[in-house]
Amino acid sequence: MQHFFVSPEQVRKEKIYVEGSDVNHMKNVLRMKTGEELTIGDGDGWLYVCVVESYEEDMAVLKILEKKKDESELPSKIYLFQGLPKQDKMELIVQKAVELGVYQVIPVATKRAVVKLDAKKAKKKVERWQQIAVSAAKQAGRGIIPAVGEVCTYAQALKCAEELDVVLIPYELAEGMEETKQIIAEIRPGQSVGIFIGPEGGFEETEVEEARAAGFYPVSLGKRILRTETAGLTMLSILMYQMETAK
Repeated sequence: MQHFFVSPEQVRKEKIYVEGSDVNHMKNVLRMKTGEELTIGDGDGWLYVCVVESYEEDMAVLKILEKKKDESELPSKIYLFQGLPKQDKMELIVQKAVELGVYQVIPVATKRAVVKLDAKKAKKKVERWQQIAVSAAKQAGRGIIPAVGEVCTYAQALKCAEELDVVLIPYELAEGMEETKQIIAEIRPGQSVGIFIGPEGGFEETEVEEARAAGFYPVSLGKRILRTETAGLTMLSILMYQMETAK
């Protein structure tokens, strides 16, 4: 079943009014006919099962069959602070992170990041990454569209993460899987969680020390060295499993 998003004000009594590019996608790309079912998320915690009632110029009118509480979101908000990777790896990271339940992706310019973006390039990249987040959220049946934040410095990322309840920084020199398992097991529903992932080459030791000083937890992902596009997704997968099974 196809899945789309609207804002709460587009839901009016027994009808939902879809506007913008989604109308063209529904009508001309997916060729959805009247009477065909789909689901709609309002980004405010509600999921609607609907049928296409009619197309009116630049609008699709949907009839609501069922309204129910959305249960696709994790019980904790997870923030992925991703060191800027080379080439188009960030596109894959955003796509898969959204599928795995991330709440927000924050691109970070770390010391070892090879990619350097000026303000104009950064703006275009973030717009592209946000489009990918929208598509991934639709495909995964998410209740919300995770935001991709503006590219920030490492210092700005540390400051932002200070407001979170738990912050993990996978680090190849971190020791003790037992300690890592204990830290993850103690995360409770409702707590906000940050994950810091370095770029190719990882974090510099000074960056890890700054994270320690801020109260973040260096954790181990095992004995193997993971690529930057793998490390964050591995951490998200572990947290998703932990949170889903702890419900």
